[in-house]
Amino acid sequence: MTNSRFPHSPSPCLCTSRSRRTFLSDIGMGFTGLALGAMLAQDGIVRATEAEAWQPPNGQPHFTPKAKSVVWLFMNGGFSHLESFDPKPEVTKYAGKSILDTPYADTQDPERLNRREVAFNVELRHTLYPLQIGYRKYGQSGIELSDWVPHVGSCVDDIAVVRSLWTTDDNHGAQTQFHSGRHMLDGEFPTLGAWVHYGLGSINDNLPQFISMGNREYWNAKDGHYLGPAHDAVPIRVDPSNPLDFGKPASGLDRAEQQLGFELVGGLNKLRSVEYPNDPALAARIKAYELAFHMQTSVPETLTFSDETQATQELYGLNDTATRSFGEQMLATRRFIERGVRFIQVQHGAGGAGVWDAHGGLKANHAGNFKAVDKPVAGLLKDLKQRGLLESTIVIFATEFGRTPASQGSDGRDHHPYGFSVWMAGGGIKGGIAHGATDEIGFHAVENRHYVTDIHATILRQLGLDSRRLEIPGRKRLEIDHGIPITEILA
Repeated sequence: MTNSRFPHSPSPCLCTSRSRRTFLSDIGMGFTGLALGAMLAQDGIVRATEAEAWQPPNGQPHFTPKAKSVVWLFMNGGFSHLESFDPKPEVTKYAGKSILDTPYADTQDPERLNRREVAFNVELRHTLYPLQIGYRKYGQSGIELSDWVPHVGSCVDDIAVVRSLWTTDDNHGAQTQFHSGRHMLDGEFPTLGAWVHYGLGSINDNLPQFISMGNREYWNAKDGHYLGPAHDAVPIRVDPSNPLDFGKPASGLDRAEQQLGFELVGGLNKLRSVEYPNDPALAARIKAYELAFHMQTSVPETLTFSDETQATQELYGLNDTATRSFGEQMLATRRFIERGVRFIQVQHGAGGAGVWDAHGGLKANHAGNFKAVDKPVAGLLKDLKQRGLLESTIVIFATEFGRTPASQGSDGRDHHPYGFSVWMAGGGIKGGIAHGATDEIGFHAVENRHYVTDIHATILRQLGLDSRRLEIPGRKRLEIDHGIPITEILA
């Protein structure tokens, strides 16, 4: 028996329940119908979405996890790996020369060879652009990082820097690709956060398990896709008076009156779900009503910082206008993590191409952006660590691609998908290591190369999830979609 909404998927309906649903539909909207609807839901016959019919039992991990939460920090626009986590002095040494005039014009990188004609005619004829900021060794590990990240640098012994990522989209659809693992022209696919939300159970029923902070562009605005809207992130604003859309009770209603209305709407929704058991939009709405009722108090409380010490607020940079906005998001992130939120996705600098997109004026662009995020992110790492939360929380700092070692215009760098850097910390990730490498001018990932889904596979492994056991019938993923865990950075 197939499902008309998802013709390639078997229907989760059971023959033994069909007569009960038919009976319930026949008796209409009466009180008995509401009662039976609730009973069917308790019996597990009314399924929230088709995707959930194939979830692991009780949302349990597939094997013993090393982490339980993820903080996904994404810098929209593509920051330069050369001026952040993979400084290359050779770029300055050969500044003003074309790449063809350096010892690094030829490489055996397969991605490059496939693009040889374009590469030689365009990329290799650009002139190298010197580093726009100094760099130095940080921590006991002595990892070299840019002078633009001194606060994160002070945490480098807790961080694994991965310097050998590559992707295939050379425009800002690469944001979608980093989140989902697939090129945006391939279609719409669930993001990593959606897979985690789909695969694991709730830690706290009063808060959403997958939230997003910061603006998201239209091509990167949803997460669940074929898993269903129930697995989209819940957008949160760091404003306790108005943290989310439609999150306030109607004026004049007290809590008891609101509870009555909530129960009535819930009953009607469950009755409707009997008639349309495979409608993911309806399922998402039912879950949203239930969660929203609890969130009306739990979310504003989480976003109220009055009980935080001045030292803590200073740690996140709340006393500085340059760092306050992102600092508030990082402090809110820590408070959500300690209250049991599973996956927190924070976007910095949305809008068009993203604020990190430095085709010109790279020095001013990156100086301002790193100033805004460096101290708050380091504050989050230090705060999680001192509270004993870092060992169970994976923090990732990422972007969609790097920037070219060559110049664009007079003082910028272009998009660069062939080799770039991200870093990870916590949740069983080794600290104080730099894994993988680009060539001497930062053009190509040449050592321990990793497609973006290797990051996904690493995070899923630490959470105790096997991506192949999360697949949905009729939605088989490509092998590269699963990725390979980066075991070298795992403790």
